[in-house]
Amino acid sequence: MIVNCVHVWVKKDHIEDFIAATRKNHQGSVEEPGNLRFDVLQLLEDPTRFLLYEAYESEEAAAAHKETSHYLEWRETVADWMEKPREGISYRVICPEDRSLW
Repeated sequence: MIVNCVHVWVKKDHIEDFIAATRKNHQGSVEEPGNLRFDVLQLLEDPTRFLLYEAYESEEAAAAHKETSHYLEWRETVADWMEKPREGISYRVICPEDRSLW
């Protein structure tokens, strides 16, 4: 299993637009065959900062996500709303190993 944590900095005047577009991406992402979780988090201390927590069964499933129409639409839609380029960090899952616990 693999987890991608994507840090996003959004321009203040596009926070609600970003949330709406990201909800749509979330809905498509959780329906992908290899997706285990797709959480969208907003930092309490700074509402312009977001974390996308994406868990997949494999690196192949994570890569396939980046080829989906909902992801490509999201990426294009939100590009101009970002204060700076988003940063993605990938992690190997140690625990839980049992998929039913996700």
